[in-house]
Parts: sequence; structure tokens; C-alpha cells
Amino acid sequence: MSVDRRDLFRLIAAVGVGTVPFQRALAAEVARDDEKKQPDPPTAITAEMVERAEWVAGITLTGDERKAVAGSLTRNLLALNAVRKEPLPNSLPPAFQFNPAPESTPHTAPRGVVTMPKVEVKKPATDDDLAFASVVELAELVRTKQVTSVELTKLSLARLKKYDPALLCVVTLTEDLALKQAEAADKEIAAGKYRGPLHGLPWGAKDLISMPGYPTTWGAERYKVQKFEDTAAVVKRLDAAGAVLVAKLTLGALALGDQWFGGMTRNPWNVKTGSSGSSAGSCSAVAAGLVPFAIGSETLGSIVSPSTRCGVTGLRPTFGRVSRAGCMTLSWTMDKLGPITRSAEDAAIVFGVIHGRDPADPMSVDRPFDWPGKVNLKELTVGYVETRQKEDERPELKTLKDLGVKLAAIKLPNWPGMDALRVILDAECAAAFDELPRKGIADGYGRFWGTTFRAGEFVTAVEYIRAMRLRTKLMQQMVEVMKTVDMYVGPAGFDLLLTNLTGHPTVCLPNGLRGDQPTAITFTGRLYGETELLAVAKAYQEATKHHLKRPPMDKATKENAGG
Repeated sequence: MSVDRRDLFRLIAAVGVGTVPFQRALAAEVARDDEKKQPDPPTAITAEMVERAEWVAGITLTGDERKAVAGSLTRNLLALNAVRKEPLPNSLPPAFQFNPAPESTPHTAPRGVVTMPKVEVKKPATDDDLAFASVVELAELVRTKQVTSVELTKLSLARLKKYDPALLCVVTLTEDLALKQAEAADKEIAAGKYRGPLHGLPWGAKDLISMPGYPTTWGAERYKVQKFEDTAAVVKRLDAAGAVLVAKLTLGALALGDQWFGGMTRNPWNVKTGSSGSSAGSCSAVAAGLVPFAIGSETLGSIVSPSTRCGVTGLRPTFGRVSRAGCMTLSWTMDKLGPITRSAEDAAIVFGVIHGRDPADPMSVDRPFDWPGKVNLKELTVGYVETRQKEDERPELKTLKDLGVKLAAIKLPNWPGMDALRVILDAECAAAFDELPRKGIADGYGRFWGTTFRAGEFVTAVEYIRAMRLRTKLMQQMVEVMKTVDMYVGPAGFDLLLTNLTGHPTVCLPNGLRGDQPTAITFTGRLYGETELLAVAKAYQEATKHHLKRPPMDKATKENAGG
């Protein structure tokens, strides 16, 4: 058997010998080989090779131990090479589950009831006003037959076509499907079969959500023609609610940023800038009034970040509340789906449809969500992290105090090296796209992923499991924090790593403008506490009205975007 030096270091990483990043070892060995010009490949993994790796492994072995490890690694190499021949589609999960609330008992009660608020609304005088109407308003217009689903769908399709040259937020228009769904919705509503508040309303799907008959590109050149036969679980739930899918919307390549194979998705508030990501198209399209709502996803900021940039309301639910079946996997223990809307109440209406247990996603759960919930703001405590500003100098805290909630200063978990827990994501995304570095595929999936995937190959099982144990410690610390408050408020993005690791729900809200750019604020709630979380967010929006501001769509042109 002939074993290449690179295979040796891949193998050492795979079987977990070591406690520090193995790319350092690889770099050193490759450099040494380059100096030799024409190195002779070793015929076996030897004790001397193991000894050279000890300094990066963080261990010291005896001579006999090195011989034993060398023999074990040689045997394992054959087995690992054989295993790698087995195909592993992105949709196949590993044999473990992540539970953000391991101390809680399984839920057996109903999943909750979501009802529409009573509103009186008349059809707006202009198409622009109709396009920026809320989900709640549009639902009432459709229910009372002031507006048809076909009318709304054609308006949405027309705006997507008009503004996409500037925004680059659309991967695929699903026009034929949308018009058929809209016509069916109108017939059902005319016959008295009203399915609920999303019946007949257009929506957009982040293009990592599969829909038969259309490409699901994951935003990457390499995958831009791939199609799946399965319908994603979230699409099935929205179909059952009568919603109308009008477009597959952009995401940064493989769910990172706003750069996809068609260019950079733009921010409708300033089309010279990007929308952030990776739920780039979902946030851009909602902010621009192209769709009333969209579905995005988050692993480490992909709902909160573009919601902040585009001035929309984004809900990242508790981990496991929305099934991810039929969606691209980046991290089995961190990926989450959530609604992107123009208000907290709209987010509640959409969330009420899409949440719940799904056998196709073993980590999904049933937990109650009621809307409107029986929430007394005066009985809630909202935490905040102290800054140099005094409490009475912070406008968000003044608004909350005026709403009647109690305020309490808190300290979030923060210990040296906590940022190293990003290795969990590095390892899981490298495993999800393992074929790329192993086949030497270096392009077609975004310019930022290559190093991450290659480095992830050198994260040992020992280090991954150690990081997961530290994650448990983090979760336990958050349990103690959340015993003192119902939720906490903060600037958008300040706790993304923490809360994406612990699985807590966050809602991101527009919070005014700085120049021509929106600013945002986030509320983070208890696990499965979306009812209280969204109730406070709704009250905050009603008090501030920031969510009603619209971007200057007259400036959203291809010319202003720089061509």
C-alpha cells in the first residue's frame, strides 16, 4: 500500500489524534515536500510520521505507542477510503439530534391557535400602497373580496420584473405556478372555502427551499441547474394555507452573504449597496414591496443581518420550531427557517402556519404558539446589557418603560475563547460539502467557502465533541440568565454566535434611519417563547412606527445600481 503524505494528515485529523488545527501540520509537511522537489511517497504510515505530528497533536507518545498508532492509522485509512465511496446527499442527516432545551419534558398539548386580528381596511387607492400593505391588511382585503388573489399575484409578479434588474433579488420567477395557484384560491374563496389569513397571498422562497419543477440553486454556479423531486416541508404548509409562490429568491452562494452567481443582491434603501445575507433576496424583496412575505433561513446571522440592512422584520424562531426538510443543509445543529415580513404581527401570522413537528426533520418539535397571545406587558420583564449610556439615555429602553414592561440589567455568558465554538459550524458545513475539497473542486460555490471547507477537514472528532460540550455549558448559562427575564433587547447582531448556538428565538425590527440606511433592534426570548417575544415586538412597533417607512423605490433603478 502506498500512502501519500497528504492522506496521512487527513487521516490523523479524521480519527481525532490531536487538539489543535491540523492545517498547520499540512502546511508544514507540504512545504517540506516542496523543498525536496520530488519526494518519495511513503509505503506505509510509520512511527516516525506519527512522531512528527505530535507537536501539533498536543500529545507525546512513547516508541511503542507510536508504532501502535501508526498501525491503527494504516488500517483505518483503508476503511475510510472505502467509506468515502458511499454517496452522501446533502439532505442526509447524521445520526444525532440537537435539543436546545434538554431539561424540558416532551410537549403533548395542542400546537396553539392563531387567529386574525379584527381590522377594517379598504382597498388602497394606488398599486404602490397595495404593494406595501401588511399581511394582515391584505388578508382582510382578500377575505372580503375587495381584492382577488390573481390581482395581488399579478401585481407582485409585475413588481418583481420591474425592480429585479436593480435589486438582483430573483433567481427564478414561478409565474405559471403562481397564476394557477391564485386562480384556484379565488375559486375557493368565492365558493366560501377560506383557508385562513395567507389564502391567496403571494410569497417568495429563499432558493435553498426545494420546489419540484424549478431549480433550487443554493445561490451557487455549480448548482444552478439542480432540481429536486421533493417539496420542502415549509412549502407544503404554505400550500395547504393557500399561499401563492411567486419566486425563488436569491441567497449568497451556499448561504453566505449577498453575492450569488447572478451578482450582488441590492438593498432597496440604497441600490449601490448590498442587502447583506444570506437571506438576501427574501429581505430585499419584502423591503421593496415585491412580496408581502418571504421565508428565509439563518445559521449564523442570515435572517438578522439582511433584515437589519433592508429595514424589515425578521423572525429567527427557536431551533427546531420549523421543519427544514427539503432545504439545503449547512449545519444540522444550527440551521433554522423563519418568516421575513414588514411587521411583527405579520411574522406571527406566517409563523403560525409554518411551525410544528415534521417527521422528515427529526429535530423539529411541536410547541404551542398562540396569536394574539394573552400577554400582559406589565407582567413581563425585558433585560438589557448595560453600556456606557445610562438607562434613561437609551431611547429603546424609554419606549419599553412607557409600554409598561419592567426592565432589568443582565449579563450574558462571555468567557475567553467562546468565539472558538465557531468550530462547530466549520466542522458541520465541511461535512455537509465534504465532496468539494476531496474532489479538488475549488470554484463554482462562492469565493469565501473554499478555505472554510478545507480547514473543516482538519477539525478532529475530539475537538468537535469538546466544542459541543462547551456548547452545553453555554446553554446551561443561558437557562440561568433567562430565569430572570422574559426576553432581552439589544442592537442587531451583538449576540449572533451566542444565540445561534443556544437556539434562542430572536426578532429583528427596523428602528429608524441613519442617513439613508435603516437601523435595527433585536429582541431575544426564552426558548419557545415566540408568543411573548412577538407581542412585545408588536407593541414596540406600534409605539415607534419605524416599520412603516418605505425605501425610495423611484431610485431603485439599474442605472443607480451601477448597471
